[in-house]
This record gives sequence, C-alpha cells and structure tokens, in this order.
Amino acid sequence: MRKVVEVAAAVILRPDGAFLLGQRAPGTFYPGYWEFPGGKVEPGETPRDALVRELHEELGIEVRTAYPWVVREYVYEHAHVRLHFFRVPEWRGELQDHVHTALEWQQPGRTSVAPMLPANAPVLAALALPDFYGITHAGEIGAAAQLAALDRALASGLRLVQLREPLLAPAERSAFARAAIEQCRRAGARVLVNGDGELARTSGADGIHLPAALLMQTAARPDFPLVGASCHTREELEHAASLALDFAVLGPVQATTTHPGRAGIGWPAFAAAIADCAVPVYALGGMAGADLPAALAAGAQGIAAIRAAWDQDS
Repeated sequence: MRKVVEVAAAVILRPDGAFLLGQRAPGTFYPGYWEFPGGKVEPGETPRDALVRELHEELGIEVRTAYPWVVREYVYEHAHVRLHFFRVPEWRGELQDHVHTALEWQQPGRTSVAPMLPANAPVLAALALPDFYGITHAGEIGAAAQLAALDRALASGLRLVQLREPLLAPAERSAFARAAIEQCRRAGARVLVNGDGELARTSGADGIHLPAALLMQTAARPDFPLVGASCHTREELEHAASLALDFAVLGPVQATTTHPGRAGIGWPAFAAAIADCAVPVYALGGMAGADLPAALAAGAQGIAAIRAAWDQDS
C-alpha cells in the first residue's frame, strides 16, 4: 500500500465569490492542468501550517483567515494524496505567480479553464453550494404564508431550499411543492424534496434530501443531480460521504424552539464531528444569520435553518 501524502489546498476567495486557480507548470506532474494553490504538508506541520507556508511561497501572500473545509482523498498514478481544503477569504499582500504558468479567478458553477486535476471535481461542485440552506415548514404556518416567505427570502438571495412538509396531506404537499419549485426556478434557486423521491421527480425538483434513517438504508447514491442528507453522528456523515452525496446537515448544534428541553451539541463537538469529512456539512439547530461566522470557523459549509430562513429580521 502506498503512503498517503498529506496536502494542504487553498480555496482563495474574493468578496464577489470568485476563487483562484493556478495552472501547473511544465516539468511537473499533470503539466497544464489547473489546480487550487497549496502543497505538501512537511513533517512537524499541521495542514494549516502548510497552507500558510505554501501560499507565502507560491503566491507571496500572508493568510489572515483560513476556514477548514472538506478533506478529499485521491489516488493518482504517481501518488495517493489526502487533500485538506481550506477556504481563505482574507489575506494580505499582492498575488505573485511564483510557481504556476498562469493564475485565473473563476466563478462557482462557471469554471472556464480546463483541464482540471481530477481530484478537484467534487470540490468545484461544493463551491457552487451557498452558505445558507432554507427549510420550509408550510405544515405549521400554512402554504400561502410559506410561499410568501419563500418569495421574500429568494428576493434576499436564498439559493438552496429543502421542502420538508410531513404535516401536509399528499395532495397538499404535491401542490405546495410545485408552487414552491416554480418560485425557486424563477429566482435561480435549487430545491430538494425531503425523503420523497417520487415527488421530487414529478414536481421537477433538483434533488432529494435524505432523512438520517433513510440515509442509513440507502446503498447507492439516488439518481438525482443534487442529494443531501440529515446526520446526527459521525457514522452517518461517513455513510453520506461513501455514497458521494453533495452535502450533509448535522445538528442540533444549539437548542431549538422545536425541542426546547433538548440541548445542542455545541460548536466544539460539531467541529470535531465534521473534521476531515469528505462532504460539505451545514450546521443545523437554533441557527440564525449571526451564527454563520462560528459555523465557518468550525469547518461548516454554512448554516441550515427553518424559522430563521423565513424571519425577515434574521
């Protein structure tokens, strides 16, 4: 068995959401391919230490903020690598091209350079995910009120929605799903239906969100463009990763109004549970917009919420 080479990789982000790619130089493995800046973790270094050093050596910049993100393994012909990805939204200094043939800023979901190193395909897909995941509850507040709240949230930038409606009767749920998906389509948002693959298909949703119990009964990735899952344990997260799902949701992190007597696991336990996870993970449970910085610092993709998604003051 080949030794696994630990690598730190940077998703350097501009305020407009663009990320930086570098083109590998001649004389290296995969010359001409595009990659995220970074390099090998040296003995005695943590992945973050290596990230800071490599970005200074390769690009001449000083990292100010680096959020841990996903960890991906890939077996190339020349090496078995474990890539520790960090999102880097803040740095100091002017970008200098010390090792790459070229540098290019790219927009999530619209990458225009090629070819990419093959290990990076799931990372590019994850970059197209937003940092907020809204979950509907029309069964509690009424379909009309939920659709009105959805319109407001879409106008404010919501771009990922889960239709989770166990309290609606089948006919009501179907009608609500079609109306909600039409609204989301107009706004350019993506929609997943919770647990019901047939409804997801017939209503034209982008995919399905698997509840934890259904996740653990699933042996292969469902045939949808976008698939997420609810998780409560590391075992469930690892199963979601083994199915190559697009993302997971883990919680509850904090106490919720739905379960007022149930304490959340807290940010340290959340960070430990998702450490080195291969899929992006949203934090769920008592979340509001103000919790996003804590979620990112813990390694989350962002936050998922029910009530806060539709609260105009959140």
